[in-house]
Amino acid sequence: MTKILNVNNLEKTYNSGINQLTVLHDITFSIEKGETFSIVGPSGSGKTTLLGLCAGLDSPTSGEIELCGTKISSLNEDERAILRNKHVGFIFQNFQLLPTLTALENVSVPLELQGAKNAAKIGMELLGKVGLANRFHHYPTQLSGGEQQRVALARAFSNRPSILFADEPTGNLDEETGATVAQLIFDLNKEAGTTLVIVTHDLELAEQSQRMLKLKGGKIVSNESKI
Repeated sequence: MTKILNVNNLEKTYNSGINQLTVLHDITFSIEKGETFSIVGPSGSGKTTLLGLCAGLDSPTSGEIELCGTKISSLNEDERAILRNKHVGFIFQNFQLLPTLTALENVSVPLELQGAKNAAKIGMELLGKVGLANRFHHYPTQLSGGEQQRVALARAFSNRPSILFADEPTGNLDEETGATVAQLIFDLNKEAGTTLVIVTHDLELAEQSQRMLKLKGGKIVSNESKI
């Protein structure tokens, strides 16, 4: 199988006054195209930092990351942004919807900015898949947390990403709503054939993925196949 993400000897250190804090130590792993992959660990273990590095939102102190066939460690910020726009989707814990846009506009505007001529049609189709076709004209403040996350999920799949990074996608939801959103994530991901990378503290969610990487103290303690 083709590897869509390769991480080799990754280190991330932050300067804190006269001290240095290393949050990731010698991280090496790879993810196959189409695989579902979870990153778990206690708070402060480096999960979100690792996700951001893999997605090109930040640069490592040392080590190498290859995403979708491109070594991103050497790219500048603009080049990483172009790569993300082309290949990457995101789901965040706090939804990150634009409050002045309707549900449909939150999904379709990113497509319009990329030049898609049928953005509204695609947006409505995706909102239908997440069960919100009748809420397309509502603004985020008029939607529940679960509904907002479903809009964010539709938006994440709108550009047909090669890889989707989800950072605690059920973290702000109650158990029942979180389970519904999790099922939608895996269903849409399977339908689209996207590679899925989830950072979560929810082991039940992580167990649904094909592989689970466990971090502790910024180090890998296990890398288990769930198949």
